[in-house]
Amino acid sequence: MLYNMSGRLDTAHRKMDTQSHGDAQRHLGNGHASLASPLKLFGQAKKRINEIFQDIKAYSHETEAFLTGISADASVVTPEEVTKVKAVRDKVSGIGEVLARNHMKVAFFGRTSNGKSTVINAMLRNKILPSGIGHTTNCFLQVEGTEGTEAYMLTDDSMEPKNVQSVRELASALSSVKLSEDSLLRIVWPKEKCNLLKDDVVLVDSPGIDVSPNLDAWIDKFCLDADVFVLVANSESTLMQTEKNFFLKVNDKLSKPNVFILNNRWDASVSEPEMMEEVKKQHLERNVAFLVDELKVVNRQEAEDRVFFVSARETLISRTHQETGTPTPTGSLQEGYQARLFEFADFERKFEECISKSAVQTKFEQHTERGKTISSQLKAVMDAVYDRTIHCKDERSTKKSETSSRLDFVESQLNLLINEIKDKIRSMVEDVENKVTRALNEEIRRLFLLVDEFDRPFHPDSNLVAVYKKELHVYVEEGLGRNLQAKCSEVVLRGMESAEKEMTERITPLLPDDTRQQVLNCLPRRDFEIAYRLDCRNLCADFREDIEFRFSYGITSLMRRFLGPKNAQTPLRGYTDYNPRPMTPQTPVREAVPAPVVDENEVMLTVLSTFSSLTSRSTTIGVIVVGGLVTKAVGVRIIAVVGALYASLYIYERLAWTNKARERAFKRQYVDYATRKLKLIVDLTSSNCSHQVQQELSSTFARLCQNVDSAKTDLEEELKQLTKETAKLDEVASKAKLLRNKAGFLDMELDSFVTQYLKHTT
Repeated sequence: MLYNMSGRLDTAHRKMDTQSHGDAQRHLGNGHASLASPLKLFGQAKKRINEIFQDIKAYSHETEAFLTGISADASVVTPEEVTKVKAVRDKVSGIGEVLARNHMKVAFFGRTSNGKSTVINAMLRNKILPSGIGHTTNCFLQVEGTEGTEAYMLTDDSMEPKNVQSVRELASALSSVKLSEDSLLRIVWPKEKCNLLKDDVVLVDSPGIDVSPNLDAWIDKFCLDADVFVLVANSESTLMQTEKNFFLKVNDKLSKPNVFILNNRWDASVSEPEMMEEVKKQHLERNVAFLVDELKVVNRQEAEDRVFFVSARETLISRTHQETGTPTPTGSLQEGYQARLFEFADFERKFEECISKSAVQTKFEQHTERGKTISSQLKAVMDAVYDRTIHCKDERSTKKSETSSRLDFVESQLNLLINEIKDKIRSMVEDVENKVTRALNEEIRRLFLLVDEFDRPFHPDSNLVAVYKKELHVYVEEGLGRNLQAKCSEVVLRGMESAEKEMTERITPLLPDDTRQQVLNCLPRRDFEIAYRLDCRNLCADFREDIEFRFSYGITSLMRRFLGPKNAQTPLRGYTDYNPRPMTPQTPVREAVPAPVVDENEVMLTVLSTFSSLTSRSTTIGVIVVGGLVTKAVGVRIIAVVGALYASLYIYERLAWTNKARERAFKRQYVDYATRKLKLIVDLTSSNCSHQVQQELSSTFARLCQNVDSAKTDLEEELKQLTKETAKLDEVASKAKLLRNKAGFLDMELDSFVTQYLKHTT
């Protein structure tokens, strides 16, 4: 009675008891009686998960591009979120590369001559891979399926198909053609000859793990993408530390790999039937302990279903003869081979179940969970971006409303202020003009006092008089300007300062805080002075003084006194400007002729002219006649007394005509002349002063308005920017919402995948 191990051998013997011996028994052990391969579920699941991860990959790229495009706005997206999405994108790309493979990869490892190549040949039902005693396989051999009917081989350095039989020469360690241990030969085998290959499973044969120290390089190059590992052990020995170390390295780099252990060459136990069960038990215990306690990839019950005792050589012989339809040579199969054939078939069946169940579960479940984690992370990022975008949009909208209201307020208040300030300036300008007019008229009336205060040496010499006159011009101009400043400037400047202060106080509430302080620091200006610009030198440039001695009671003086300076010139010069009336035609008797109007001054002028004419023609006679008439009328004594008094008066006045008298006469004449001239420029001067005040106030108000205009421009630009930002935030919010919903859709797709495939396999 055989040792019952997981019921496999008892089941095999029960099957053999119910069926006849011979080829029918080998057919059952050769795998032809198996049902449809469960690997098709894996293919469908793999296709679906690839499609989902392609969508996740596209979504991660779209999310990254979106966040990168708005990363300049730190209020919406943080650099950490951009970095996180980039890391997720790289992770998705890595997962996509793993899922992009169109096959399941099964790697066979073991020590030299343990029968790895023979196991694969038995599964392929043909002796394709080089096998034999000693070190046979020199490089990695990959067997993959093709829809064609012809097998061929591909090398690393060429994609040109080669005869599959040449693999014996290239891959054999006994061949003279040596390839490096990490070289890969791809053998493309018709899928119809192997059920595993039909479902895109790839079988990888390897050199013995005890012939090369480059195990880490092997793992990195050939094991990281393997889905199932088959450890082919030699049942004639025990599980060696070399084999353990290799799979421990694999386990370090891959989380819980799917490992099967084939104890090959179990046909050798036929020679020692009494020890067979004990040896099998020992191997099983050690193999299970390695899987459970050291690798920790399965539990003990699952580990027993991962350990098999087979003879790959017997299976290969049986299957190759079955394929060719020839009888199996006598002696090539040892006693009890049927159990070993069934064990090998059981290994293939469990192997397919592992791929369809455990492999799908372990591989796709992990990727599904990672996909759900990725979609959740991206959804969380989009949720945060959407919430911050909505918050920023609300802030921008509120600020936009406030800015718009502020702009309307500034515009309305500025229009009101412009009208009010213009009226204020106009009123003040009129007041300044009136004040300057009154002050200047008063100063003109008091001009004689100012001129009397001028104290410079006076001399009647014409050159010295010119210098005296020049200095007097300067003195009068400075004195008038000083007096006007004393009477007007201080009052005007106080009024201007008050007006500028009022302007500033009315304008500053319309300005932003930073500009407001600057305006308060620089206004009002205190360096303004009113320039009166009297320019007495040019104004009195035509002044001609008369400081020659004139006897007060001389004939000339008397005539000037009675006739005036202008009318006295005619008789004194001995001619008249009188023009005789032209002859008029006779007037008809019937018409009334108006009586001529005779002016008194004209009669007096005629008499004096006649008298002067007579005296000029005969001076001596005139004097005698006049003297005789006077003497006869008043008497000699009276004439003598009057003449003495007249002479004394003349002598007195002549002696009193000193430089001081000349200076007084000069100043009197200057005051009269300057008064007339200054009165002509009163309106001009007052207008000039008021214009200066108007210009200063208008300039101050213009500078204030310029600050307000600048503030308005800033508000308008801010309003445009806020409008632009709000529109952009609308777009960002819409896009973030769309991407958030897309993450939810992907999560639903993954849930659907779990329901359809992962729960189905449990």
